Amino acid sequence: MKHCVRILGLALPLLAPLACRAGEVIAHPSVTLSAAEVREVFLGEKQLAGETKIVPVDNLSAQPEFAARVLQIELPKYGSLWIKKAFREGLTAPSAKANDAEVAAFVRSTPGAVGYVSVAPPGSRVLMKF
Repeated sequence: MKHCVRILGLALPLLAPLACRAGEVIAHPSVTLSAAEVREVFLGEKQLAGETKIVPVDNLSAQPEFAARVLQIELPKYGSLWIKKAFREGLTAPSAKANDAEVAAFVRSTPGAVGYVSVAPPGSRVLMKF
C-alpha cells in the first residue's frame, strides 16, 4: 500500500498538465475581440467586429472542453441553440473542422475567422486562453 501511495504521489505532478489541459482562441489578423465577445460570437449573439463579419469555426476535437469552459454550456444544448438560431433568426451555425490543423488553416486564410485550438501554431493571433 505504501508503494502505491508513493507511486501515485510521484505520478500526480506528471498527470496534472493533462487534467488542466488548456486551449486557445485564435483569430484572423482582421479580428479583435474580448473574451466576453468570443463567447457571444459562438453563441450567435455577435456577428461583427467593427465592420468585419465574423466567421466562427468549431474544432470537433476541442469542442467539449471549449463548450464547457468558455461557453459554459453542454454540447447537446449548444447544438439545439444553433438550430433555434437558424430557424428563428436565419443565422448559420459555425462550420466545423476536425482538428487543430484544419482550424488553424481556415482561420489563417479566412478574413473574419475565429476558432479554437489546443495549442496555437506559431504566428497565430491568440485572443484568449481557456
